[in-house]
Amino acid sequence: VLSTMSDPEGRPSLGDFFSGRNERLFHVGRLDKESEGLLLLTNDGELTHQSTHPSFGVEKTYFVEILSPISKEQINELRGGIRLEDGLARPLKVEAVPGQNWARVVIHEGRNQIVRRMFDELGQPVQRLVRLAFGPILLGELPMGKWRELNIAEVISLQKAIAIKQ
Repeated sequence: VLSTMSDPEGRPSLGDFFSGRNERLFHVGRLDKESEGLLLLTNDGELTHQSTHPSFGVEKTYFVEILSPISKEQINELRGGIRLEDGLARPLKVEAVPGQNWARVVIHEGRNQIVRRMFDELGQPVQRLVRLAFGPILLGELPMGKWRELNIAEVISLQKAIAIKQ
């Protein structure tokens, strides 16, 4: 499913899930077509702007599967920042998942394929990328291809996370 409300080529998109709704929905950020995980939709354009603009610094958490376990040296390189063609990319947090080819990465910006590009620079191409959280909102056990509405506590926690950064 593409992270767009409609696709001129007719590929499955977010709009297919919400075709009967009478309100305009905005996707909060995007996932590239090779990625999976949490994607927020809202009818609040201002919330979309504040959630995605880099100046608000909303954290996004990912599990990253790579070819081999990430080394301490690679973790330190990421923490120091990776020079990409569009500037320095530095995750807020990065940690290895012990004994596995997975890393947990937290970023606050949404540049195009930034996580994939950082790991490519390390010589660790991403095999699988899963967004686990967007700010305080967690993917949890929600199955792939399913959606649910946020409860009021989640909406308030997201609004607070944005307000803290202002």
